Amino acid sequence: MNGVSGKAVRVMDPITLIVTALVAGAALGVKDTAAAAVKDAYTGLKALVRKRLGGGPEAELVLAKHEKAPETWRAPLMAELAETGADRDGELIGAAKALLTLVEEAGGRAGKYTVDVRDAEGVQIGDHNRQDNIFHAPAGDSGA
Repeated sequence: MNGVSGKAVRVMDPITLIVTALVAGAALGVKDTAAAAVKDAYTGLKALVRKRLGGGPEAELVLAKHEKAPETWRAPLMAELAETGADRDGELIGAAKALLTLVEEAGGRAGKYTVDVRDAEGVQIGDHNRQDNIFHAPAGDSGA
């Protein structure tokens, strides 16, 4: 699907959106360098999720476990959110969208998405990559 600007638009179901926002917020929101707006939005989203999950110690435990090991706890959290009707909670979905927008803006300001690789060799772009390079002198170049 294309957006108005001609850029591709990716549509997520509401539960995936909420959980993705929680992961993004946890990744940035706990850093000292994160903007106050990101931290506040993450705290607000967690509060809404906690409330949606019943607000008790069990909700706090689910959120804490997900924050520490998001891949392990992604499916259980998604199931819990679906069971509680989070996919129809406009306030919760709006908070998730707002947090993801702030995270995108923070990444752009930090230069994370601005990469110039003109005339570069052996380049990888993205997070958590590994690359091993071996550079050789061009044929006929004796190095002298």
